[in-house]
Amino acid sequence: MNDQIVELELFCERLYEATDPAIRTEAEKSLVVFSNSPDCLQKCQVLLERATSSYSILLAATTLTKLVSRGSNSLALDQRIDIKNYLLNYFATRSKLAPFVIQALSQLLVKLTKYGWFESKDDNFVFRTIANDIKQFLQGGSIDHCIIGLKLLSELVSTMNQSEDNLSMAKNRKISGLFRDSYLYGIYTTALNLLKQMTSEKMDLQNQQQTNMLGGLLTLLKHCLNYDFIGTSFEESADDFGTIHVPTQWKETFLDFTNLHLFIDLYLVVPIEISPLAIGCFVQWASIRRSLFDSSERPKYLQELMNGVKKFLDAPQRLENTDNYHEFCRLLSRIKANHQLGEILKTSEYKESIQMITKFTVTSLSVLNFAPNSLYYLLNMWQKMVASCPFVKENDAHLLEQFTPQITEAYVTSRLESVKAIVQNGADDPLEDASLLHQQLDQISTIARCEYLKSCNLMMQAFDQSVQSFQETRSNPTTPAAQIAEGQITWLVYIIAYCIGSRVSFSSTDDHDRMDGELSARILQLMNLTDMKLPQIGSEKLEWAFIGFLDQFKKIYIGEQVNKSTKVYQLLGERLGINDESAMLELFTRKLITNMKYWSHSERIIKRTLTLLSDLSVGYSSVRKLVKLETIQFVLNNHTPEHFPFLGAQTNVSRKAKKCREKFYIALGRFLLVDIGDEEERFFAFVRPLTVQLENISQRLDPTNGNSYPADETESMIIGVFQDLKGLSSAFNSRTSFQMFFDWIEPKYTHLMPRLLEISCRNYQVTQTVLQLARELTQNRSQRLNFDVMVPNGVLLFRLISKTLVTFGSYLVTLTNVPTDQLYDVKIKPILLCFSMLRAALAGGYVNFGVLRLYGDDALENALGMFIKLLGSIEQKDIMEYPKLGKSYYTLIEVVVEHHIDQVCKLDPQMFLHIISTLSEGLVAIDLSISTGCCAALDHIVTFLFTNWQKATKSGNPMNELAEHPALKILELRSEIFQQMLATVVNIVMFEECRNMWSMSRPLLGLILLNEKVFTVLEERITQVQENAEKQQKMATYFRDLMDGVERSLSAKNRDRFTQNLSSFRSNVKAMLGVLSGHSIPVLEMMGFTV
Repeated sequence: MNDQIVELELFCERLYEATDPAIRTEAEKSLVVFSNSPDCLQKCQVLLERATSSYSILLAATTLTKLVSRGSNSLALDQRIDIKNYLLNYFATRSKLAPFVIQALSQLLVKLTKYGWFESKDDNFVFRTIANDIKQFLQGGSIDHCIIGLKLLSELVSTMNQSEDNLSMAKNRKISGLFRDSYLYGIYTTALNLLKQMTSEKMDLQNQQQTNMLGGLLTLLKHCLNYDFIGTSFEESADDFGTIHVPTQWKETFLDFTNLHLFIDLYLVVPIEISPLAIGCFVQWASIRRSLFDSSERPKYLQELMNGVKKFLDAPQRLENTDNYHEFCRLLSRIKANHQLGEILKTSEYKESIQMITKFTVTSLSVLNFAPNSLYYLLNMWQKMVASCPFVKENDAHLLEQFTPQITEAYVTSRLESVKAIVQNGADDPLEDASLLHQQLDQISTIARCEYLKSCNLMMQAFDQSVQSFQETRSNPTTPAAQIAEGQITWLVYIIAYCIGSRVSFSSTDDHDRMDGELSARILQLMNLTDMKLPQIGSEKLEWAFIGFLDQFKKIYIGEQVNKSTKVYQLLGERLGINDESAMLELFTRKLITNMKYWSHSERIIKRTLTLLSDLSVGYSSVRKLVKLETIQFVLNNHTPEHFPFLGAQTNVSRKAKKCREKFYIALGRFLLVDIGDEEERFFAFVRPLTVQLENISQRLDPTNGNSYPADETESMIIGVFQDLKGLSSAFNSRTSFQMFFDWIEPKYTHLMPRLLEISCRNYQVTQTVLQLARELTQNRSQRLNFDVMVPNGVLLFRLISKTLVTFGSYLVTLTNVPTDQLYDVKIKPILLCFSMLRAALAGGYVNFGVLRLYGDDALENALGMFIKLLGSIEQKDIMEYPKLGKSYYTLIEVVVEHHIDQVCKLDPQMFLHIISTLSEGLVAIDLSISTGCCAALDHIVTFLFTNWQKATKSGNPMNELAEHPALKILELRSEIFQQMLATVVNIVMFEECRNMWSMSRPLLGLILLNEKVFTVLEERITQVQENAEKQQKMATYFRDLMDGVERSLSAKNRDRFTQNLSSFRSNVKAMLGVLSGHSIPVLEMMGFTV
């Protein structure tokens, strides 16, 4: 053993200290073997006791943590109790441990606690004493022990607030709630009292130990206030993000304002490295839910917060620290989110406070690239203040009209100055970060509209100056001066665009609309100027900004809800001759056509351009106006590579730009339907360019054609044309339009699909494009596939899908040992496309599958057979690991067992059981749609089995029936699989957070009727494990009531009766066991139950 310990220590040293990657890799492999060895527990204990290296202790701690996290069955209860006691003693006797060792051992201790929370021995919950055990380190021990105790408590609070993957959601919430109700407040008050005691004595802030202890106390307090008190994790994007819903019992603590003063005083004096913790605690206090205080207490509390803000601003040198700055910005945002503007302006010295905050904001904006993530909170505060202005009483002066122009000016000026730093010093360009840019512009545009006339005058002056510089340097665009001018004008286009897009109708005036017109006219003039220089000179960033402007303008001034008498068009008519919406749409389309013609090399611009074109094609009135324009008619008649290069196969066109062509044809399809109605001649004229390309592809694939073609060009042509077809098919959602489309491609061009899948099976880009088109063709949106009874198109389409599936599926099932990094693209995605395609074909309702059987057509059998083969070719774990694959599979299997259960029951018993196993796994899926679909699929299977079992039982010789019917033979030979399923569903209903109770009740009744004896045994076991006779009697009564009035049938009436009983049963069980209350419950694990 000693030799093994020495060897392990050597491997740990190599893993963490070696510089040679090969040595580290070899050491890691050896340690993985150790962690998976059967005797790793014993070795870990020896390592903790004898190891001389901190890395060895770290290995032991992390290995034990993984072992504990596997669940309560991985270690015996006595073993886990021994480890807990050993760790507490280990900390008590070894106070000089490396920080990372303390962290690892702390995680092990709290994981033991959480996973053993419901474990009891001699009627005592042995792991719930952990808080009191740790507090012993804080009482009378050395300062080192106090620091360890604080770290342990912090880790405990943090872990109890997190979800463990190996615990169910219900159990995670139960543990978290019990800890919150029983221990959290005590830990919080203990830390607060220790902090008061420490500050009341003379502190030596030069002493590192005292500083560490102070930091530990503040960290613990922050973790306590960060606790998820209401059991729902919050989203940062929500308005109430970060609101702390402390229980009412905590109220007195927060009304003691000396605690708030304590955090302020500490922030001002403690070393700079822990000052963010002090202000962070203050931020948490500012985030306390407003409903905790009554109407007399809330103004006092808010006043204390505003006093704290002033004190923080009076110490600007501390805010130079980025962490302090970030927390202060969060503080301002939280105060506004938690309190109304009308309440804030009633605080004393409001004017002085808002002046100081304005000065702070202006300074923050002027310092480029300083904590950009923090700037979000600062601008968010101003944005919400401005948004609240209309709701403030007239007599209350908020003074924002005095200060917001300063904010707007500082932002505009700083962004223009940032361009110089970017060009001259190579600084990061904010224009490259689209999400951050959108976030800031959305905020500053709301602020700018507070005093809009001043903001517009500022922007127009800056715009005119920048345009002049831009024109002067345009002839030589590579010079720094030209780049600066281009960057500045780009910023101004963005800012103006978002200001126009932030218009709110109830607070806007005619003067505001005229200013929008002034700004829009300037941008449109500049846009025309730059378009005249294409393709010789062009700026991708500026073009991107122009599209953003068009998008924002469309949102406000184009559409059904726009006021036709708006002053914007009056001013645009005076300046540019754009008198109404139709004239503006004409300008829009000219710009979009220009982009498609000259920017084929830019995927960003093409994609955004086509997205805007697609958006314009959706509106009812705008699309009808657009179709009348000459520009749109030109596109409908000339959608060829000669006019729009991104439609071609040229190598100089961005490959990603070519992928956008689906959106292009979606928009064209919508325009076409409005323009032609059901005129076939116009339709065939429109698709002539596509017909030419399809004929070209047919010739290239013809084996008798002796000509050779570049492979890259052919591949590009195939991908492009099939994307075009998919786009058109997506747009044709009426029966008449899709009939024209289908008559055009069937059968002359549809034969290309299986042919391409056969000859290009290894080219996943081609195959995926073909499969996506096939999937699109099967979508019966708006009943578009309900063809006329006189045409066989439904059968022809299904035959095509079946042939496509069998052709490519035959290749997919042969793929083995695919590298992990290629598995999704090469195998998983094609299979999920096949599943999705088949599901849509089977559920579309446009094929009479009985007719196929009647006339001996094997298309259905072939398709279902290939589905089973594809299912067998992938590992079961992949179904849940790849969410898209899981969704496509579970939606398909639900349709298959609903309409073709007879085919499923004829399968090999092993494959049938494999399907049942996947359904069992899907029942406990986090995705509710998957769980509900599995319930429906299982219900279809169980109903089929029970119905046939009843028929066999009623016949004169049931054993012969069982032998003849494959489904009943499976039921006879492998009945335990349904017994396991019964236990699983009962466990979910009784002990999990069952969000689809109705769906769970459907298969449960059938499972009970198929396994009545097993259900009786299950009922007895659940009843017997209750902790006393009273609860056992209640549980027995609940089970009797569950089947009260329920007959041995699966009729709709009987199912509804059972569902009602099950709902009452679940409510009664929850109330008795206390799953939704604060009382402890014994948790019954039945997943391994068999009879």
